[in-house]
Amino acid sequence: MTDLRHHGDAELAPGLVDLAVNVREGAPPPWLRAVLHASIDAAASYPDPAPARAAVAAAHGRPVEEVLLAAGAAEVFVLLARAVRPRLAAVVHPSFTEPEAALRAAGHPVTRVQLRADDGWRLDPAAVPEDADLVVLGNPTNPTSVLHPAAGIAALARPGRVLVVDEAFADTVPGEPESLAARRDLPGLLVVRSLTKTWGLAGLRVGYALGPAPLIARLAEQQPHWPVSTPALAALVACSTPGASAEAGAAARELAERREVLLRELPPSVAVEGDPRSSFVLLRVPDGARVREELRQRGWAVRRGDTFPGLTRDHLRVAVRAPAVSRAFATALTDVLRSAPTPEEVP
Repeated sequence: MTDLRHHGDAELAPGLVDLAVNVREGAPPPWLRAVLHASIDAAASYPDPAPARAAVAAAHGRPVEEVLLAAGAAEVFVLLARAVRPRLAAVVHPSFTEPEAALRAAGHPVTRVQLRADDGWRLDPAAVPEDADLVVLGNPTNPTSVLHPAAGIAALARPGRVLVVDEAFADTVPGEPESLAARRDLPGLLVVRSLTKTWGLAGLRVGYALGPAPLIARLAEQQPHWPVSTPALAALVACSTPGASAEAGAAARELAERREVLLRELPPSVAVEGDPRSSFVLLRVPDGARVREELRQRGWAVRRGDTFPGLTRDHLRVAVRAPAVSRAFATALTDVLRSAPTPEEVP
């Protein structure tokens, strides 16, 4: 049974270099930390979401009624499972497992649309069941780092279906070329976004969803009062400005260069799955479980792949870091692979 609740932070321990959690390394940038510190002065009052909701709406060219603020993207998936009663939910895999976990916890029937390695883990819209009235997929997809064409995803939208696109990593791709966040013409489209990845705010729990006003209202009805904290609201305002958008774009371009360094340094016996476009890469290595454990003993934490439906123990997800870190990791990985036991040594 696949452990849908396993995530990269479970791989961490003191003293390990973190390549398991695919978010921005280190603290948020200084200007954002200053915003968060200043927001504490307003923490005695209940949170006022109006400025943040307006800022997110303006950033995406939408009316405020089409914006839901949430305590991270993961909360949106729980709200969705509570608010929507699908006859058949289709979840595209391998992908972030929280949407399926939330749907199953709420008692909804779920079918898995399994992408294939020999297709480069690319989405085939025809593989999604016609009778699915709720479809969930990520773009770019965690853990494959594959970016699907927006046109193929948009083709899945239709009246009577809720189409959920998890764009938590969309801003890690320069220019966000395949984002559907601005599309208001597609029926039932719900785009889920997060501040976690680019801005290093995993502990703050802040994200949002964009979609038709009636669907947004149904999701909001499932939230308690004041679901998003004052510091998180301040971060939403600060990260929705044109200046922040420009900084995110620069960070995405730097990330692409860093990813190329990692890919060039990997040993030849390691296969890179798909065409990685985000802040992580999916690798297939011989005897992956042993390799992951030996990397851990040498001080490296990577994300196991076998808790994603459709992947195996030989799959490892590795976060993109600074070039020096990637080179050191590639050296460690090469050493681990060279130390593999011979057939005579295997009991």
